[in-house]
Amino acid sequence: MTSWYKKFASQPHQPFFTNGILFFILFITLFAFAYSNSIKLDTALLTYHAYALVFVVFIQFFLGFLFVVFPKFLMQSEVEPKDYMNQFFLYFISSLGIFLSLIFYSKITILFQIMMLFAQILSFRLLYTIHRKSIMKDKNDTKWILMAFSTGIVSHLIYIVSEFNFSYSYLVSKIAINSGFYLFLFMIIFVISQRMIPFFTRVMVPEYIINKSPKLLDTIFVLLLLKVILFSFENSKLNLLADIPLFIFITKELFRWKMPTLSTPPIVWILHLALYWIVVAFFISIVEGVFAFINPNFYFEKIVVHTLAIGYFVTVLIGFGTRVVLGHSGRKITTGVFAISIFIAVQILVFVRIFASISVNFGLSYIFFIELSAILLIVALIIWSCKYVAILLENDKKPEVVSSNTDTNKKQEIQSKWKA
Repeated sequence: MTSWYKKFASQPHQPFFTNGILFFILFITLFAFAYSNSIKLDTALLTYHAYALVFVVFIQFFLGFLFVVFPKFLMQSEVEPKDYMNQFFLYFISSLGIFLSLIFYSKITILFQIMMLFAQILSFRLLYTIHRKSIMKDKNDTKWILMAFSTGIVSHLIYIVSEFNFSYSYLVSKIAINSGFYLFLFMIIFVISQRMIPFFTRVMVPEYIINKSPKLLDTIFVLLLLKVILFSFENSKLNLLADIPLFIFITKELFRWKMPTLSTPPIVWILHLALYWIVVAFFISIVEGVFAFINPNFYFEKIVVHTLAIGYFVTVLIGFGTRVVLGHSGRKITTGVFAISIFIAVQILVFVRIFASISVNFGLSYIFFIELSAILLIVALIIWSCKYVAILLENDKKPEVVSSNTDTNKKQEIQSKWKA
């Protein structure tokens, strides 16, 4: 057990990826049971679904990635296991506490939410310390990660305050969720994406030239802030003021990148697909805004949020997760039929969830399609975990053998590039 723990705690992505996937599966399962009335919860959907995914689940997965790459971005020493493992146990206890209290005694859920907020403050402090110590001139990406993280802490605090019932508590909680989703979660994932996806592409296609707008992150944050402000009016027509500029800007930006999607292996093109889902999501949001004028009774049911959450967040999660697990376990980074099947299944799942959002307009069973999409997501996560989380939990590293015909120096060079 001692040797297993040392191996498990030796790299930050291992405990945090495991935690993220575990509670992702648990909270989606809780949602499926609660939505079908198989379990009676005395708390709002906003708490056991939206709050759980925004402030509990996704951030743990990407923290595992940040604790690996943040020091590399800033040319600093790696984070010590004792620093991130103390936080890991806080995240685990608070996540488990939130999950169990929602089922058995929701009055104490807030205690574990406060514990989760404290853990996130510690994570921010650790990342900020690394950022501050670095003498690198270009710290723009890490600056925006910290800004997004600090926004998330504020949003999380506001949501906890909204748990104390008062006149506008529901409106406050909605604002907290919206700012948490767009300014915290989306922004962190996007900052990582715009840094790493072009880099991974150039590793596989050396002639590829990275060409990003100089004010990319500034513009995205301002437009997302505008979107969150407009959300507070709960008027889809007003959302067009932010959705149209977001759609145009992101579309132009991805066109500017000219990513060679068709000439990259699956481990890279799946990340390209994740970025394209951002464009699709904001286009759907524009359609929703237009329908508010021409057919206000057409129901869209959080279609944009779920397109981003599954199409963008989950696709990036699976794509990054697969290559990080393989690369940092000493294995050859290849994507066979198994990995490609998971990638494609997630894309199909996005379409199922999009259809579920509008199914009621066609006289179909909305509950059935919501349950179907939840079950498919759970199955996909479990199947992926059986192969890749199993690698995180194994006791011994078992690198795949590279052909003896491969030059040793070349092999090490390739592996070091991937690991970077």
